[in-house]
Formats: sequence, C-alpha cells, structure tokens
Amino acid sequence: MQQTVRYLSHPQVLIDPAIPVQNWSLTDFGKERVAALATSGALIGTQRVISSAETKAIETAAPLAEALGCPLEIREAMHENDRSATGFLPPEEFECVADQFFAKPYESVRGWETAIAAQNRIVSEVQECLRTNKAGDVLFVGHGGVGTLLFCYLSGCRISREFDQGPGGGGYYFEFAGPQAKPNSRWQPLENLID
Repeated sequence: MQQTVRYLSHPQVLIDPAIPVQNWSLTDFGKERVAALATSGALIGTQRVISSAETKAIETAAPLAEALGCPLEIREAMHENDRSATGFLPPEEFECVADQFFAKPYESVRGWETAIAAQNRIVSEVQECLRTNKAGDVLFVGHGGVGTLLFCYLSGCRISREFDQGPGGGGYYFEFAGPQAKPNSRWQPLENLID
C-alpha cells in the first residue's frame, strides 16, 4: 500500500511587530480553516503528525493530531527560515527581502539564514522522520518558505520563489509518496483536501 506524505503550511497569522515572529498565533480565520480540515475526515489514514515548534505551526497541527488520534511530534529544526537578524519587517519590505532570499540561495540576505542552509535543514528533518516511519500516511506541518525549499528539492528544481505557495497567508499543501518521490502537484489550498 502506497504511503502519502503531505506538507501543510500553517494558515493566516496575527501579525504583531511586538511579538517574535516564531510566537505568532493563528487568526480566527486561520483556526476556522484548520477546524474545517480536522473535522472533514480528509486526513484519515494519517498515522503521524509532525510539526515545527513555532506557535502557528503547533496551533495548526494540534487540532489535526487530536482529530486523528495521533500523538503530536514536534521537531525544533523544522522552523521557518531564520530571519532573526532583521526581526519583523513591514510587508512590502519583507516581500522584497524574501525575493532576494530565493534569488540568491547561497547568500545571506540582511543576515537571514541562506536558502540553501534552510533547504538542507528541512530536507534532513523530513528524511529523518520518514526513515523511522512504520506505516500509514504522514503529515508535516510547517511554513511556506521552508516548505517551498522542500518542494524544490523533491521536484529536482532550482531554488526559486516561482514555486512558492499561493497568496493569502498560508494554508497550502503538497503531497508525495515517500522520501525521494516528486510531489504530485504544486501547492494547493488545504480546502482542496476537503472537497
């Protein structure tokens, strides 16, 4: 029986410049999207739910794990690309720096973790988790940036923001069949799992 592995990015977050980005929570709308997925039965067959340690990822993963009756596994190294050198950036400035992050993967843009280092980290985490998987589908819950880097690696594509998740603040997924399998599609809204 073929295993399905999904990578899901957290949905919309409450942006608060006074709070460290890794501690941001989901908006009410983001929580509603997660609740709809949790109660839909779309993830039946998932035996493991593995999350980044960031608050927004845990707030996404925990209701899904509970609905599935799975323990929630938290992996510190699944965090988003390290942007602590700049902290919060206004949206327009953030988008500009994010463009550079993807365009120059071997360079640290304004002190950010390089894209290649972030890619190596997320790929290593996912592969390690899948090496120890016994049976059943696996759900990784994380972030759009490192998720896109994982997508590029699995697809055999160069690092490029061209492969980033869609607009709207997150809540996208892609799936693949094992540690070295290519994703079967680009990022899709989580609602596509429910429909």
